Amino acid sequence: MYDAIILAGGENSKEMFQYTPQSYEALIDIAGKPMVTFVADALARSRQVDRIFVLGPVAELADCDFPSRTQLVESGPTIIETIRIGMRALGHNRPVLVATADIPLLSAEAVNDFLAQCGRMHADLYYPIVPKEVNEHSFPGNKRTYVRLREGVFTGGNLFLVNPGIVEQCALVAEKFIAERKNPLVLCRMLGWTFVIRFLLGVLCLADVQRRVSELLGVRGAVIQSPFPELGIDVDKPSDLELVRATFSLRG
Repeated sequence: MYDAIILAGGENSKEMFQYTPQSYEALIDIAGKPMVTFVADALARSRQVDRIFVLGPVAELADCDFPSRTQLVESGPTIIETIRIGMRALGHNRPVLVATADIPLLSAEAVNDFLAQCGRMHADLYYPIVPKEVNEHSFPGNKRTYVRLREGVFTGGNLFLVNPGIVEQCALVAEKFIAERKNPLVLCRMLGWTFVIRFLLGVLCLADVQRRVSELLGVRGAVIQSPFPELGIDVDKPSDLELVRATFSLRG
């Protein structure tokens, strides 16, 4: 069994305010419920998830209807600090599942499949990717950020399995990436020019990406190919919100 952390402290974007009055992304209304509750429900239905920690604005989240084994924890000023807080709340160093609050289409089946695949390899950080054709088959026309690799075209997921012991060393690198995110020259130097050029040419393979991430973070990383597109459908722009609301409407 795994404990899970949901990152629910992100503020709503200006672009989204014209579609929803909520101050926090996690509280956006989907089919009459705050978005974060769908993520918590999916995790709770998984046969492999035990406790669920929701990190965000506790006063606002207290009005949400969460599964019984959910605990609310006040988030930090940044996503990195929030992850640190979440890891401290666990009280152990066993692998923990980390999810964002903006994937309301998440299913227990997707969670179970991801964890089952993680169990077949040994790593400190597991990250899911979804093939473009899988996403297009279920959600045709949905706009996502895709990366072309030798094995195909993929989009990233929003569910991670993490060894809490690596958080501090990874946080230092992550903070540097965030600080330099608008400086392509510095980012290229961090990644390595050979890696960047091979990426631009589309000749990198999954093993190359996995190896480079592991080198940068100083941990063992593993990329998991998921057949569940809901891992990559995050609500961060109006078209995503329309898609998710329409999907729930069709489900009745």
